[in-house]
Amino acid sequence: MKRLVVVAEDSLIVEAIGIALRRSGEFDLLRHLDGRTASSELIVEGEPDLVLIDEMDQSDRVVELIRQTKAAREGIAVIVLTLSPESARLEELFDVGASAAVSKATNPAALATLIRETLDGRVLHVHKPAGSGPGSSGRSAAAEESVLSARELEVLRLVAAGSTNGEIARKLWVTEQTVKFHLSNIYRKLEVGNRTEASHYAHVNGLVNGGEAVAS
Repeated sequence: MKRLVVVAEDSLIVEAIGIALRRSGEFDLLRHLDGRTASSELIVEGEPDLVLIDEMDQSDRVVELIRQTKAAREGIAVIVLTLSPESARLEELFDVGASAAVSKATNPAALATLIRETLDGRVLHVHKPAGSGPGSSGRSAAAEESVLSARELEVLRLVAAGSTNGEIARKLWVTEQTVKFHLSNIYRKLEVGNRTEASHYAHVNGLVNGGEAVAS
């Protein structure tokens, strides 16, 4: 079982994370530290595998905390919960050692999967700076959203919420084969390799806040 520390000021965020992780049965929540007083020494005290840090603001405090934590414990993974998935800020977080950044809008049910995939090395971060990567044209998140059809966006948002192909098919009144077809198009358009990367990309780039999925 992976050991995890949460750094956050909001007790409601901590409670939601704790419930989601306990239900997954994969993580041991060692402790919760107040983001206003947390230090790298307190974070690494129990030798955690992962620290989940709520980016309370965009101050240098979070950046320095990540830097010090990575220096204090080799191999620890750092995931940041953020409200601002902007390119410059994300690159700053990644530069000091963050493994991934996840939107605070992430459904808690999907959080355990994202954490597991990050620890397993399958998702370091999907965010791509403008102009980078094969075939990139420097599109913004809004532009990425525009290249997906309305149905593909519905499928992506349901995937990001943790729904299985069968659940998506029932919600959208389509076959599972149709869901797989939409997913293959989504992977191709977003240049990702699987549903975990697609889900992570959606959360990081703010593509999950659309309306309710509707039947065609």
